[in-house]
Amino acid sequence: MTDVLKKAKQYTAAEKAKVALEAIRGELTIAQISSKYGVHPTQINIWRKQALDSMQTAFVSKNKVKSAIADDTELIDKLYKQIGKLSTECEWLKKKSEIFKS
Repeated sequence: MTDVLKKAKQYTAAEKAKVALEAIRGELTIAQISSKYGVHPTQINIWRKQALDSMQTAFVSKNKVKSAIADDTELIDKLYKQIGKLSTECEWLKKKSEIFKS
């Protein structure tokens, strides 16, 4: 008897969106959608939840996104400066500790 490994079907983002949208609409039950597309009901519920969660980002203001990016860039610059300062201090301490070893 040969063992045949069953490979899980891969769905494109478009297919997932189509199934999730049908689940969101609620015109058919999850069981009906599952039969129609051959997708497990649990997977449909996961895609539906992901679609609803990610939908919020479509309505985020571009200004808020730019502001968040600017804040992140400012924080990164500040952290790089701190790293540079600490590296310099560490090197200075290494040199000074060598003086006391001899």
